[in-house]
Amino acid sequence: MIIMSDRLITGDGKTVLTNQAVYIAEGKISEIGEPATLQAKYPQAEVKSYPGCTLLPGFIDMHVHIGYVWDSPATASYNDFMLAYYSAAYAQQAFAQGVTTMRDVSSKKNLCAAMQQAAQAGFINIPRIIHTDTALCFTGGHGWSHSVEVNGPWQVRSAIRDAIKRGADWLKLMASHRSDHPEYTQEELDAAVDECHRLGKKVAVHAGTQPSIQMCIDAGFDTIEHGTWLTVEQARTMQAKGLVWVPTIVAYSWTHRRIQQSLQEQGVTTGFSEHSSYFARATQTYRDNFQALYETGVKIVTGTDVVYAGREVTPVAAEMQYFAAYGMPMLEVIQAATKTGAEVLGLDNSIGEIAPGKQADLVILEGNPLQDPQALEAVKLVLYGGKTVYDKS
Repeated sequence: MIIMSDRLITGDGKTVLTNQAVYIAEGKISEIGEPATLQAKYPQAEVKSYPGCTLLPGFIDMHVHIGYVWDSPATASYNDFMLAYYSAAYAQQAFAQGVTTMRDVSSKKNLCAAMQQAAQAGFINIPRIIHTDTALCFTGGHGWSHSVEVNGPWQVRSAIRDAIKRGADWLKLMASHRSDHPEYTQEELDAAVDECHRLGKKVAVHAGTQPSIQMCIDAGFDTIEHGTWLTVEQARTMQAKGLVWVPTIVAYSWTHRRIQQSLQEQGVTTGFSEHSSYFARATQTYRDNFQALYETGVKIVTGTDVVYAGREVTPVAAEMQYFAAYGMPMLEVIQAATKTGAEVLGLDNSIGEIAPGKQADLVILEGNPLQDPQALEAVKLVLYGGKTVYDKS
């Protein structure tokens, strides 16, 4: 297949090509060159041309919960079989958002590992999943109802080993809730990072408030999820230590907006309503601080974490739009959603960039996101390993 559009954004944060096409063979990007040259060289290849469009690498969502909807009464009653059907349908919808790779950072035990196996066997057609199995929290901690409760450094280490036995690619801890009271102790956090790294696994941590953020930076977690009240000095420390920030701005901003809409409707509330002030402050904090944090050079990637009923599936485009609106240049925004995410996942040899030898995970957008960020939502075509998995036309 030869695919071409008005412009090609490679994902490296700086390169935009015009009058170039991509030749795909055996699911990989084989060659990039002028359309006429490639067509002459590969006369039997199917040609797909998209005038007025932009070609990019497939997007990466670094923070999803495939089998978890916080306020859905239906999913609360699902047995394991029904949950698997629901989760497979949910994951497949991500293709329509341009998402070809996702990191699930806590769903029900064994769910994501089974979905990986089902996809490999060809039973379901879903994006690439990297997962943490189920998160770990202390007794009664944030997310306790859908996490594994463990206390003390040796229980933490034991739970990490169990998750790895069950197929976890990464690990995930919950270190804070919505107050300035850390949940796990420094000793427990240090043990978690040490055990994961000792066993060759990376580890993410939910840390939105202080002093939990600092404790998790000190421990050396590979990714800090949320980091809502992250300071410039802490971002500099993360940059120096090679730690990665996953802001999930869209989750906080959309939740704030949803609360406000719900409270305006008489008699209608949400489970988050009691935290209205928290989400309002969080939304403002991201808006006020993002550019200064970005300017420290800390590595930033896209994650969504939108876990309520009726939400858009993996709204990476919206997260990217927040990055751009708050001060990150669009080419770097695209890099954060593609190449940088692949690097953090350790998959940069195979995905995340339009380059020869990489998997043909590709997205065609209608329009030009460099001029209009809304174009990020206008997904027209998605290829996953060279196969069409979404076609709006």
